[in-house]
Amino acid sequence: MLWKAKMTASLLLTVAAGGCATSQAAPVTASGPRPFRPAWWCRGANQQTVLGALFRPVPPVKLERQRWETPDGDFIDVDWLSGPPGAPILIVLHGLEGSSRSKYVVSLLAAAEKEGWGGLGVNYRSCSGELNRLLRSYHGGETSDLTWIVQKISAENGGSPIFLAGASLGANILLKYLGEQGEGLPAAVRAGVAISTPFDLARSAHTLEHGFARVYMKGIVKSMKGKARAKLKTHPGFVDEKKLEAAQTLAEFDDLVTAPVHGFRDANDYWSHSSSIHFLAGIRRPALLISAKDDPFFPGAYLPVSEVAANRFLTAEFTANGGHVGFLTGFWPGHLGSWTEQRTILFLKDRLQRK
Repeated sequence: MLWKAKMTASLLLTVAAGGCATSQAAPVTASGPRPFRPAWWCRGANQQTVLGALFRPVPPVKLERQRWETPDGDFIDVDWLSGPPGAPILIVLHGLEGSSRSKYVVSLLAAAEKEGWGGLGVNYRSCSGELNRLLRSYHGGETSDLTWIVQKISAENGGSPIFLAGASLGANILLKYLGEQGEGLPAAVRAGVAISTPFDLARSAHTLEHGFARVYMKGIVKSMKGKARAKLKTHPGFVDEKKLEAAQTLAEFDDLVTAPVHGFRDANDYWSHSSSIHFLAGIRRPALLISAKDDPFFPGAYLPVSEVAANRFLTAEFTANGGHVGFLTGFWPGHLGSWTEQRTILFLKDRLQRK
């Protein structure tokens, strides 16, 4: 659920006043992955979140835009990264109102390219810059499109290993998918990485209503309302226009639009059925869960520590700092690094070697 709108200079100055706590990741061995340590000049939660969205380093990567017609008469646009025959394929899922061109998506695909892998940046319905045809769009628990995409990739690529990575809302979708499928996942799917997951969508939605997080929520709701207005032109009357204009919070929008359009009773029903925390126990592929305890989108106090401990397929790296899809490193502002891309590739390479 990463806000993609541009920040103004004054907002950046406000964020720069954030806290300066030191990050400590879970203990690692001398030969294991490096723990996350935030850049000394970018330690606050909002600094990491905002600067990560704006200035995350994105190496050049050649992506091919493709339109895939879905079985229900709609379409999904994807950005395809070609790899050698038989090479692993990394499927990356973006956050709320993001796209396959979000910096964190492209950065992960660039990291995959560096390894000689193929990749796929998925745009959810209505997120590629063009509204989808049907009234239905996407939501935090919508896994049928991902199921179809994985099956398609598996069938068309001769059993190439498939990895999954998701950030923010995409991480929630990924984990829900893995938990739903359980042992029924295609054999090609080897592992997944979930970054800054809003494990409980109700808690996340309500968290965004308080403090500085309201700034993020305002941008998200503005984007979603704009798409709903556009959908009224192709699907007149699906929502009361006056109520749509009056909606100010994510909870109000989900109650008015997301829930009824996708067959839920109300926002609480949608959140309850879509939150990945209820599906962690069913995961039967190695999955790395990366989250910061200072994530402004999901309170660290509610991270699923006990659920992770109860499932041997789950590995958690819940760091003290990192913000929401931030995790920026680097000694100088002009030399940014992104720990999550490095950690993701290390984890996936290890699972590939173990198979």
